[in-house]
Amino acid sequence: MADDLSDTLKKLKITAVDRTEDSLEGCLDCLLQALAQNNTETSEKIQGSGILQLFASLLTPQSSCTAKVANIIAEVAKNEFMRIPCVDAGLISPLVQLLNSKDQEVLLQTGRALGNICYDSQSSKEQFASTNIAEELVKLFKKQIEHDKREMIFEVLAPLAENDAIKLQLVEAGLVECLLEIVQQKVDSDKEDDIAELKTGSDLMVLLLLGDESMQKLFEGGKGSVFQRVLSWIPSNNHQLQLAGALAIANFARNDGNCIHMVDNGIVEKLMDLLDRHVEDGNVTVQHAALSALRNLAIPVINKAKMLSAGVTEAVLKFLKSEMPPVQFKLLGTLRMLIDAQAEAAEQLGKNVKLVERLVEWCEAKDHAGVMGESNRLLSALIRHSKSKDVIKTIVQSGGIKHLVTMATSEHVIMQNEALVALALIAALELGTAEKDLESAKLVQILHRLLADERSAPEIKYNSMVLICAVMGSESLHKEVQDLAFLDVVSKLRHHENKSVAQQACLTEQRLTVES
Repeated sequence: MADDLSDTLKKLKITAVDRTEDSLEGCLDCLLQALAQNNTETSEKIQGSGILQLFASLLTPQSSCTAKVANIIAEVAKNEFMRIPCVDAGLISPLVQLLNSKDQEVLLQTGRALGNICYDSQSSKEQFASTNIAEELVKLFKKQIEHDKREMIFEVLAPLAENDAIKLQLVEAGLVECLLEIVQQKVDSDKEDDIAELKTGSDLMVLLLLGDESMQKLFEGGKGSVFQRVLSWIPSNNHQLQLAGALAIANFARNDGNCIHMVDNGIVEKLMDLLDRHVEDGNVTVQHAALSALRNLAIPVINKAKMLSAGVTEAVLKFLKSEMPPVQFKLLGTLRMLIDAQAEAAEQLGKNVKLVERLVEWCEAKDHAGVMGESNRLLSALIRHSKSKDVIKTIVQSGGIKHLVTMATSEHVIMQNEALVALALIAALELGTAEKDLESAKLVQILHRLLADERSAPEIKYNSMVLICAVMGSESLHKEVQDLAFLDVVSKLRHHENKSVAQQACLTEQRLTVES
């Protein structure tokens, strides 16, 4: 087999130059057979033989062997190690030209070859970025009217458009205008092909907005025609366009400047109207996308109060009954962003028993780590931003304390810290109300463990000591602190390299000594 393959590769080098079609076809058949039997080994031999460079000259529209050559390229490009050599061998340009072919087999194999070369390989995509493939593909796309050919080009464009440099090249080559035209042409059609093309076109449009440069170029300070057209998709009656419109807004909302401009220009109201249309038996993907956009828009501090007064919390709370984890996750994230440093809103939400009870329920959603984490973070945020006794009482009554104590043991430092700060506020403001729950959640033992653990971050040690001092106002918790010999652990931290930790250790040690 190995000898036959070596002979075939030698013969192919000669026949490729002589262009004797019959002998060439026989050699190509042998290669395809060898690839079917052992793709990796055969691909290595092909790479070693230098034959890839000859394939570029064989990829001509008039040759009867073109489909087989493209098929061989598609097969070898299944191996990641062959993708860059295919680009280096100059195969991209002739393959792109073949997408003009009328021959269905040539089209099929060419699409496979281009798709496999750029599949899941950031190195090869960067190589593509140095070719003129973006421009070639867009030129070609503009010429096509047949659905199958457009679909084939879409299949090549989608993986390529994952690369940021190529995103920008595609935008500059005018792909966005083509996609907007397709959307306009197909939006009212109920033909299967048209519906598929509308979906592919609008999805690709959203993908182009994932690149920072391409997104900013299309935003054009909020005055861009593309941005305006995308906005018009949101009130559309077509679910696919509503989805693409909301996702596009979420992508435009990736920096403060854009977010501020969009909130000042009424985007929030459009998104709330869209959500309103999907409250009862709504489309989950549209709900998720609209909530994602609202969450991103709520990040700049200046937008929070504007969005709160526009009624965003009320619009979002309508989805509390949702049983879909992706919607739950975005709902929680949006509320958490909105109440950041907004004491009044945090207090209002924190006293909402239905919300707090739902949060406590989701804190136990072990199958959905994202929902569980966000529920814990929102519980903590309600306390931290409101600093309200009523909020703490609501959370205690709803059974939320144990979750905040568990959150203090999270593997994420940011979550541990948020939990400890919230617990310190509980201990300072409503220790009597929370005392039993803190005790049954084994808070004191957990704090001892966090202080004794050398891996605990400085801020975790600091806030754990602050909390120890705060819980000593409770007789039962004070007794637990005494029983666990905290003095030993705390005194070791007086010489901690972090000054704040060392100072807090001295203060905590004094407190423990005085009250022992």
